Amino acid sequence: MKNSYLIIFIVTIFSITSVTSQETDDPFLDLTNFSDGPYVFISNNKLIEKKILNGVVTSKVLEPTQYDTIFTPQKSMFKNVENIAALSDIHGQYDLAVEILKNNGIIDPNLDWNFGKGHLVIVGDVFDRGPKINEMLWLLFKLEIQAKKNGGRLHFLLGNHEYMVLHKDLRYVHDRYKVSSKLLGLAYDELYSNQTIIGRWLRSKSTIIKINNSIFVHGGVSEEFITENGIDISNTNQIMRSSIERSKQEMKSTDFYKTYYGKKSLIWYRGYFYDNLVDADISKILTQVNSEHIVVGHCSNEEIVQLYDHKIFGVDSSIKKGTYGELLFIKNKQFYRGTLDGKQIKF
Repeated sequence: MKNSYLIIFIVTIFSITSVTSQETDDPFLDLTNFSDGPYVFISNNKLIEKKILNGVVTSKVLEPTQYDTIFTPQKSMFKNVENIAALSDIHGQYDLAVEILKNNGIIDPNLDWNFGKGHLVIVGDVFDRGPKINEMLWLLFKLEIQAKKNGGRLHFLLGNHEYMVLHKDLRYVHDRYKVSSKLLGLAYDELYSNQTIIGRWLRSKSTIIKINNSIFVHGGVSEEFITENGIDISNTNQIMRSSIERSKQEMKSTDFYKTYYGKKSLIWYRGYFYDNLVDADISKILTQVNSEHIVVGHCSNEEIVQLYDHKIFGVDSSIKKGTYGELLFIKNKQFYRGTLDGKQIKF
């Protein structure tokens, strides 16, 4: 029996080592220096916090009042907002995102909310590729609470990579989290299941919102999506939330998957950048959604860009590369690039 346990132990360690060795420059190769968490699970009305510290999993029961366990979706439309900022496609580049937010006055040196009554929109894709997803999620979780207390808002819109992870598509997960999954004994998507604090929080989020006269959505609003679905923003958000618990097989049995997860969907559409649309096409879409602008992520550029005479703004500034990034400011109907060093450049 002892020999059997020894074999299992050796196989487990070998498996973890083989995962981490895929990246020779990964600082987490040595499990004695590997840390991650927290992950807070909900079990029999108890909150159980699990962390990995120096390669060892620790677990403790938290006070039941430490976190809310019910997250009510916020509304999908907001008016009379004076200051708006938008950041997109962070992809686990926590340190760079923090630098951008600090230098542009969204958060203070203590990583607390500093944007007053302003609204910060995260236009999807915090998940995948980079090494600090969990850190970014907990920061946004905290800032959302702080923003509301200050009369502001933080909106975390779900992008295609959020939906991929929640639907168990783990192709782009960083090797660090493959190690965490093995140490915790759970598949990566289970770390954000409906039985976790962050998982429930994510399931309350929107896919598309409207603030003043601008639509915010990860991919974009296509003419095909409007034709197939219409554009009731609140109803669309509820449909997308409900779809998280549906299997791909079930959704693909009808046209649902094509409409809400296909290439022309809100989370995957790239047409503004690649489909050779003309100004009349964009104007028609804007009329149908009753907006003057659409702000999107998903398609990477070296900086924030505007298209179609300031009707479309692309805010995926390639933060995923880990070297540079920007955020978009909207103030008094004027649009500005907020650079990494905090300069604001008017469009």
